[in-house]
Amino acid sequence: MPRAGTRPTSRDVAQAAGVSQAAVSLVLGDKWRGRVSEATAERVREAARTLGYRPNLAARNLRLGRTRTVLLVVPALTTEFFAGVYTGAARVASRHGFGVVLYPSPEGIGPARDPFASAQAALDGVIASSMAAEALTAIRGEALPLVMLDSDPEGSVGAATVNLDIADGVRQVTDHLLALGHRRFLHLAADVASWTFEVRARELAARLREVPWTSLRTARAPISIKGAEAAAEAALSRTAPDRPTAVVCDDDHLAAGTYKAARRLGLRVPEDLSITGLDDLALASAIDPELTTVRLDAELFGERGMEALLAVLEGRAPAAGDIPVELVVRGSTAPAPR
Repeated sequence: MPRAGTRPTSRDVAQAAGVSQAAVSLVLGDKWRGRVSEATAERVREAARTLGYRPNLAARNLRLGRTRTVLLVVPALTTEFFAGVYTGAARVASRHGFGVVLYPSPEGIGPARDPFASAQAALDGVIASSMAAEALTAIRGEALPLVMLDSDPEGSVGAATVNLDIADGVRQVTDHLLALGHRRFLHLAADVASWTFEVRARELAARLREVPWTSLRTARAPISIKGAEAAAEAALSRTAPDRPTAVVCDDDHLAAGTYKAARRLGLRVPEDLSITGLDDLALASAIDPELTTVRLDAELFGERGMEALLAVLEGRAPAAGDIPVELVVRGSTAPAPR
C-alpha cells in the first residue's frame, strides 16, 4: 500500500492485485488480451480503482514516442452531423487515453491553418472526412497514420476507410418513392466534389433505370437552405405535366430549402410534391410536415473511425463492412398525385 500523502504507483497496484508490474502495464495499457486472463485483468483494474491509481501518461508517452493525440479533420465546426462524429470519436479515444483535436477544413467556416508547427511531431494519427481531404496537405497529415471517412475504398489515400452504407440508404429512399407511385424525379444534388455525393447520384440513377417510365432530372445547390431554395424553385417551375412529383435531396438542409421553394410555387407537401432528405438531423423533425429521411448514426461513425485508427496504430486490420443506415418515413412523402 502507498504511504500516506503519496501517490500510488504501479508497484502498489501489482502488490494489491498479486501480479507483476509487467501485468499491470499490460492491463492498464489495454494490451492484455491473449497475454493475461480476463480474471487477472479485472483484478488489476479493481486494485487500480481502489488505490486511486492513475498512470503517468506523460512519462509513458515519452518512452513510446507518442503524444496520444489524434486530429479529426472535418468540413466545418458548425455542422450537426460532424459534431456527432467528434462525440463518437472522442468517446472511444478517451477510453484508450487519447485526445482528439478538431480541425476545420479551409473550405469550411473559417481560415484555420496548421494547428501545430509540425503535424508529424505533434500527432499520432489523423481521421479525415473526404469532404475535407484537401486540408491534409495543409497540415502535412498525409504522412501520418490515416483513416478516411466517407471515402472510396478503392482510391483512398488513407490506410483505412470507414463508410456509412450510403448506397443502401439511397436505394431505400428510391424504393419507398417508387412504391408510392412516383415516376418523375428531381435529384437536388449537393454542389460538392466528394465521393459520398457521387455515390448518391450514381445509386439513384441506377435504381431508376431499372424501372420503366421513370424520368430523372438533376439540379445542383450549395449545402444551405437558401441555396437549395433557389435551385429547387428554378427546377420545379415547369408546367404541371412535366414537373417532378418527388424530390430526392442529398441532405436535410437541401430538403428544407426545397420545402420553401415548393411553398413559393404554391405546391403542397406531400400532396403535390414528396420530398426526402438524408442525415436525419434535428431539422428533419422541426419542419412541417416532418421530413422522410435516412438516419445516419454520426456518433457510431466517429466511434468506428477512431477504432479503425487505433487498429492501424497497433498494426491490426480495422473492422470491415459499412455502417448500416435506416430510412425514417415521416409526413413529407405520400402517393404520387394523379
